[in-house]
Amino acid sequence: MMRHIIAVLMENESGALSRVVGLFSQRNFNIETLNVAPTEDPTLSRLTVTTIGSDQVIEQITKQLNKLIEVVKLVDLTEGDHITRELMLVKIKAMGQRREEVKRLVDIFRGQIIDLTNRTYTVQMVGDQQKLDAFIEIVGEAYVMEVVRSGVCGIARSDKTLSI
Repeated sequence: MMRHIIAVLMENESGALSRVVGLFSQRNFNIETLNVAPTEDPTLSRLTVTTIGSDQVIEQITKQLNKLIEVVKLVDLTEGDHITRELMLVKIKAMGQRREEVKRLVDIFRGQIIDLTNRTYTVQMVGDQQKLDAFIEIVGEAYVMEVVRSGVCGIARSDKTLSI
């Protein structure tokens, strides 16, 4: 079982996302992360979904996705070189001496403190899943109050593109 990142170019219309998610649900496939937004062409959206499965399961998923009318094109990014990023906002308890320690950790991980109170820091962090997980682990779950993550965004390296 391997984690796959599937990028889908689809028509930006009402109900299209619901049909894609429904396809996963009907076939009992789990969606680990889901990220979708319009592209430079307002009639198209790019959906990035991560899921775990064998090569046969992923092949079945991609075949089923290609059958949907709204799907224009798709690619399994994990089949080639690719870059992924995820955005995380995390609210951290930071009082007394802990404030300086958290600030140092944010700097080491190249994050940004985007909001602060007398008792908390809200940190913005961008990176791959391992980096974000490592930050939470090092800060300590006892100090993490809330976490919001965007899900994976991915793009193929070099001149490969997902476009029509």
